[in-house]
Amino acid sequence: MKKVICVVEDEKDLNELVKRYLENEGYEVRSYLTYDEAQIHTNDDDIHLWILDIMLDDKSGFDLIEEIKKHSPDVPVIFMSARDKEFDRIIGLEKGSDDYITKPFSTKELVLRVNKIIQRTYRNDNGRTMVDGYEIDENQRMVYDKGKNVELTTKEFDLLMLFVKNRGTAFLREQILEQVWDTNYFGSDRVVDDTLRRLRKKMPNLSIHTIYGFGYRLG
Repeated sequence: MKKVICVVEDEKDLNELVKRYLENEGYEVRSYLTYDEAQIHTNDDDIHLWILDIMLDDKSGFDLIEEIKKHSPDVPVIFMSARDKEFDRIIGLEKGSDDYITKPFSTKELVLRVNKIIQRTYRNDNGRTMVDGYEIDENQRMVYDKGKNVELTTKEFDLLMLFVKNRGTAFLREQILEQVWDTNYFGSDRVVDDTLRRLRKKMPNLSIHTIYGFGYRLG
């Protein structure tokens, strides 16, 4: 089941941009332009994360987080604001926010922050993780793309999980061989390239980067 994210941002173009990027990542996104639109939904029980602009018509994101936390104290909240002021960050933390990002920001950076908070908060939620729009069920060793099962071999799944659990870490082919195959494997290290090529074909949105002369990294 998709994680639900609510975006509250009165700048329509930015609201739609954030919504589109998060939907491409595999989330269900509900977007609101005003405090009043969002406030009606602060008692909803199926929301996994809120992204709040601080300045909202005659109210603020600080007012909204108070309403959210009354009903759902454990639901994570990210503030985004054009004001890079320390006291805004402090107030946000005091009211229970999990992160604060200053406009203008990279939409990809926001998505990465969202992914980290979702993974940290719901890591025991059926063992499922969202990566680059794919839902990965580690317990069942299944991968879903918009609800459809992606058929992976054992080694393809093992390779995928190595990158997912070490996102941002660059691996030499020899390191991948040792961790995914084992130290007793005596074949060519080209098996890494071949397995990765199949994985990329089955999961084309997976952001595994080739580091020429070194190896690979999930960005």
